[in-house]
Formats: sequence, structure tokens, C-alpha cells
Amino acid sequence: MKKVLAFDIDQTLNVAKTPITEEIAELLTKCLKKFEVCPISGQKFDQFLVQIVDRLTDATPEDLKHLHLFVAQGTQYYKYDGSEWKLIYNYPLTEEQVAKITATIEQAAKELGYWEEDKLQPGDEIIENRLSQVTFSALGQKAGTDVKYAWDPDMKKREKIVARCKELAPEFMYEIGGTTSINAVTPGMNKSFGMKHLLEELGVSKEDVLYFGDMTKPGGNDYPVVEMGFETITVRSHEDTAYALRGILGVL
Repeated sequence: MKKVLAFDIDQTLNVAKTPITEEIAELLTKCLKKFEVCPISGQKFDQFLVQIVDRLTDATPEDLKHLHLFVAQGTQYYKYDGSEWKLIYNYPLTEEQVAKITATIEQAAKELGYWEEDKLQPGDEIIENRLSQVTFSALGQKAGTDVKYAWDPDMKKREKIVARCKELAPEFMYEIGGTTSINAVTPGMNKSFGMKHLLEELGVSKEDVLYFGDMTKPGGNDYPVVEMGFETITVRSHEDTAYALRGILGVL
């Protein structure tokens, strides 16, 4: 029996960049009574709140103590103390690293013709500093899901951007995630870092954890979890995740 259920977010718990459905919220709330539940994603803390926490309207404060938010691929960890979310650790990039990554991604995207600033909604941005990682979102965070899904469904555009970034600044790691995103970090600060800290913070072993993700192939941001040997369920959508969770809860 597993003690921990860990999840990617976009395309695993939700439609990219949208709040989880009522069904997923209900299933996660039930899971909180049986497991430690650990979303781990490249997104920033505010997005975890909007997309997951705020939707768990039936979860009690005691339930939420079993929800662990591993932000920015787990390089930041937030835990609920019964009244508010507390930042337990954070490993931010330096200002110089943020500037170098930002310039590198912008140059690569512009050279390849994938810098589409004219498509941004007011107040949105293509490159975002998430403290411990820098994230490229080709159409910004506010773009509709339909246009995001259509922009790079086979990841070929982002693969080209990543390849060029590695030529320009090979000292950083670049991983494809979500529908239009690339996450850039210092070496080792990807989901493998987050999962190692998950084991330490929760005091569990690798065998205690079941991981759900959609980007589990090489180059995807869930692949480091697979490489570490965690038992993993590869899903295509939140519907697949819901199906698996119903099965797990049914057995219990």
C-alpha cells in the first residue's frame, strides 16, 4: 500500500492552466483522508492555490495538513499548518542566473521565429521569473487553452528552442512542460530534486510513493521521476487520473 500520491498538474490534474474539475477536487479530498498528496509542478505558488487548493472546498483544515505543495519542480515547498500555508524551503536562482536564462531563451525563440509577443494579452509575459526557475510560456499565461493546445502539440517547436538554448547557455537545464512551456533551472534542480526532498520532508521511501504524470518520456518534465525509479502512472489527461483514483479509492 502506498503512503504518498504525487501528481504533475497540467494535463494530469486539470486542463492546462485551469482549475481542477469538481470531480478531481472530490477525489483529491477523499485521497487526503488516506494518503499524503503531493502536487509537484513547474508552476508558481499562486497557481497551485488557484488551480488546486481553492477548489478543495470540502477539505477540512486537518485534511489540508496532508496536502504538500512542491512548487517550481519542488525547489520550493509549502505546507499547511492548520491556518495558513508556510514556506518550508526555497532554493532561488541568483539575479545573474535569471538574467542569463531570460536572455538565452528570448534569443533562441526569436532566432527560430517563435517569439510571439504580439499575441500576449494585456499584462501578460512570455518569460517569467519563478524564483527557483525561469519559465518560457510561448503565448503567455493568460492565453486560452485552445490556442495553447494548438501551438505546439508535438513539442517540435519547443524541442528546437531547447536545442538552441543548450548551445547558447549549456550550464543550465531546459525541460518541456505543459502545452507551451519550457522550464529552465540549474543542473539537478528539476523534479528529481523535488522528489528527493519529498522523501526527506515526509520521511518516506521511494516504494511508498505513486506518481502520476503526462510528460514521462525523455525530455519531458516528468521523466526525471521515471529515471529515479518511482512507480509511475502515465496519463494523457485528468480524465485518466480520475479513472485511476476511482480505482485506488474503490479498492480501499
